[in-house]
Amino acid sequence: MDKPQIIGLGLSGLVGSRIIDLLADQYEFVSLSHSERIDITKPESLNVIKQFRADYVLHLAAKTDVDGCEIDKSLGQEGDAWKINVLGTKNVANICRETGKKIIYFSTDFVFDGEKPENESYSEEDSPNPLNYYAKTKYEGEKEVMASGAEYVILRIAYPYRAKFEAKKDFVRAIKERLEEGGEIKAVTDHIFCPTFIDDLADVVDLLIAKDASGIYHSAGSQPLSPYDSALKIAEIFNLNKNLISKTTREEFFQNRAKRPFNLNLENGKISELGMEMKSFDEGLREIKKQLEI
Repeated sequence: MDKPQIIGLGLSGLVGSRIIDLLADQYEFVSLSHSERIDITKPESLNVIKQFRADYVLHLAAKTDVDGCEIDKSLGQEGDAWKINVLGTKNVANICRETGKKIIYFSTDFVFDGEKPENESYSEEDSPNPLNYYAKTKYEGEKEVMASGAEYVILRIAYPYRAKFEAKKDFVRAIKERLEEGGEIKAVTDHIFCPTFIDDLADVVDLLIAKDASGIYHSAGSQPLSPYDSALKIAEIFNLNKNLISKTTREEFFQNRAKRPFNLNLENGKISELGMEMKSFDEGLREIKKQLEI
């Protein structure tokens, strides 16, 4: 019997490539990328999607460089951030509607302004209010998905990390390698985030498909903490020198860069109701350590 087929855009990146690694036994992935002359900003290049029997399109293609997107802000709809994250997403959602495929759109915790007090969290029912241009374009992408008429899942994730990936360092591996080299780390104390273990996201995609879920889901790590505390945990679990880690603030660290929110504690209520528990940062780091020892 043929495996269910999933079309993916952006599957060669940090998150998508790991989803393929972990779900290749259950699904047949069709990866569409620039190498196949796919340009999501041009609707006609997406017509190839009509050739495939897949019921789902995983949409991870995005411009995710927060500060790079901020530079694009002055270009408005002519800038890459808008063209890729908004127009491109609109085009993907429209072809999904035309072909009867469900879009799973990967969004971000950054859609929220982070103004909630430290002990509160954001649920799927909270209204986004993006602070920087990257966040604005991702939220506009969400709105295009919802307005398209396609069946959809919007999946908000945060600071994804994994054990290995040659093409790009996530923040965990960047901190770990810097500490291993004896380099100093300045880590922000006044920002709360929920780092997401990418292996969990493969389980989330599998579950959402199994349940034929629709709507907006938060799928972030279950442990809110500051970047400073996360750096200390990385040092602790990998037996590295904590004395190399010092404190800084958002104002100092992100000077002349895109504004970052304070509290991005995401509540994973809806995905929990489906039976999925996201790993804490401690659990994710321990799993990474195990994978690196194999």
